[in-house]
Amino acid sequence: MEMDASGDDVIKVQIKFGGDTIPLSLLLNSTVGELKSILQSSTNVLPRGQKLIHKGKILEDSKTLRSSEITNGSKIMLMASQGLHQGDDPRLKEAPLLSNYQKIVNTVQKPTRLREQVSVDKTRSERWKITGVIALSECHLKAVPDEVWDCGSSTRVLDLSNNSICDIPFKIGSLTQIQKVMLNANEMSDTSMSWEGLTCLKSLKYLSLNQNHLTTLPPALGALTSLRQLHVAGNKLGSLPNELGLLADLEILDVNGNRISSIPACIGDCQSLIEVDFSSNLLVELPENIGNLQNLKALHISNNGLKSVPSTLFKKCTKLSTLDLHGTQITMDMLRLVEGWEEFDERRCLKHQKQLDFRAGSSARFDEGADKNS
Repeated sequence: MEMDASGDDVIKVQIKFGGDTIPLSLLLNSTVGELKSILQSSTNVLPRGQKLIHKGKILEDSKTLRSSEITNGSKIMLMASQGLHQGDDPRLKEAPLLSNYQKIVNTVQKPTRLREQVSVDKTRSERWKITGVIALSECHLKAVPDEVWDCGSSTRVLDLSNNSICDIPFKIGSLTQIQKVMLNANEMSDTSMSWEGLTCLKSLKYLSLNQNHLTTLPPALGALTSLRQLHVAGNKLGSLPNELGLLADLEILDVNGNRISSIPACIGDCQSLIEVDFSSNLLVELPENIGNLQNLKALHISNNGLKSVPSTLFKKCTKLSTLDLHGTQITMDMLRLVEGWEEFDERRCLKHQKQLDFRAGSSARFDEGADKNS
């Protein structure tokens, strides 16, 4: 341990990140939050996306290095949260000079010695291969960089949201081990998406295509048999393919804000569904076999032309506790006549009991959009 010109203790620590080591000299009375600010400039990871771990404990931002039991020579692990990067991706680079609080150690040999330099030269594609996360959201892209496809089987997450991409080529099939794909808010149409490439992704569990220009989903969708979440809200879909019923592991389906006028009967085959959002479409009825969804807990059907719910909904969907009916023609009196209403209402009340306990003057009556008859 050394001291700076003002007499403050200065320690040297090693930050372990992505297989590399970042050596730093810091004031012992610096806070963990200040350390994260330093690391932002050298790793490209925002402070709120950093998790620092020392001896198995997560360090708290408000505590000093001294109170966190950080000593000279300590090794600290940095873990970066997905999506919380500035610029293209997390990377190591030479950090610029930092704020005045960081009084770097002075020595006899070098009276004005600065912190040790970080000499790590890795391309962003190498970094992607190490982390398995390709984060290119809000990067003003009009096309997917070729280096994305070069990452191949090392990729687990691909986020290209909020760009102007209008073409996803067959090359996406080269990401054979990918589990999560986010393509929200781009310029993709029916013909610009290579579904043949997507069907090669046998490990894909999460697919989000919200806010694009899709009018149809192809039968090839049924080949994504590992899919657990499908988000296609805010498109121009007029229907759903019958092959949707092949997605036996699907748990969340979000098609809100489209132009769908009918739900195919195959929805009853997706028996792993837990939450379904059909809000803001053109529906006038729901298929009776929606009652087959015995794991269903939440059904959102607001802002449709619905006048009734399936007669089997409450009786068979024995886990259902959330039903959003705002903006429909379904009334309370109608619901009371549906078999299983009492049991559903009991589940709903139990779910909301904690919130109700903290709301002065609240009641447990049904208030999820069903109008009362006068």
